[in-house]
Amino acid sequence: MASYSLSFKPSVEKDLASLPKDLLARILTRIEQLKTNPFPPQSIKLQSAERLHRTRVGDYRIVYEVDPEILQVTIHHVRHRRDVYRRLR
Repeated sequence: MASYSLSFKPSVEKDLASLPKDLLARILTRIEQLKTNPFPPQSIKLQSAERLHRTRVGDYRIVYEVDPEILQVTIHHVRHRRDVYRRLR
């Protein structure tokens, strides 16, 4: 399987800056894994958006978009589950 490139929306830096270091490490590991498998078994396609998927790390959700044509994964949000879906409506 080909390796995907990663890109981040500007808001993701702010999302990550507020996280505890141990949780941040787990989230960054999961994001890195998306490069080799952008559709892991624990990911779910979001019904509210055509191309968005989500994967979870504890109570946090990583919302991302996959473009298979250019082999790119774009991270949109990394937020607590109680907050992430409000922003997608």
